[in-house]
Amino acid sequence: MSACGDCSGKKRIVAPRQKRLPQSLSDDQVRHLLGCIHNPIHRTWLAIMYACGLRISEATRLEISAIDRANLVLRIVGKGNKERLVALPQPILDELGQLWRSHHNPRWLFPNRRGDAPLDTHVLSDTFAAAVVAAGIRCDVTPHALRHSYATRLIENGVDIRVAQILLAHASIASTAIYTHLTTPTRASLQTLLNRLMTGL
Repeated sequence: MSACGDCSGKKRIVAPRQKRLPQSLSDDQVRHLLGCIHNPIHRTWLAIMYACGLRISEATRLEISAIDRANLVLRIVGKGNKERLVALPQPILDELGQLWRSHHNPRWLFPNRRGDAPLDTHVLSDTFAAAVVAAGIRCDVTPHALRHSYATRLIENGVDIRVAQILLAHASIASTAIYTHLTTPTRASLQTLLNRLMTGL
């Protein structure tokens, strides 16, 4: 007789897969981790993931044209080729300017050594893993923890969860929602908050 009840005519009951909550780092942990990275390109790469809530693939493929300096936003093309705008903290914009002046790549913010393509995501993962060890962080985290930590900082500081969903481009938000929900006053107050939170990364 089958232990799964296959012969009883009853449907097999499958236990739902348990979904683990993503790991979040405190602001102090993130700053300590970033302080352990000496390569300026790698450090800024990880800093912008945290400061703007980017996925690793989104940060890797950032182009110069994605920066809107006048409005302090980044234009991100994410999953499913969906485009969104995220607030760009002034300290990070300043850091990106310094970084670009060091390599002057005409297209990529984070170019590889040849300058003909962006850095490989494996480089970022390896850098992050080494920094986690150097910072003495004992939990098992990946670079994606920076994106989750960004979302956590927003909610901790009173940002409406619907705004956080828009900034993170979660699947439940329609692609046009950013234009109806992320209004100019909301973006201005968010910009002030992010400038304060991300100063001195």
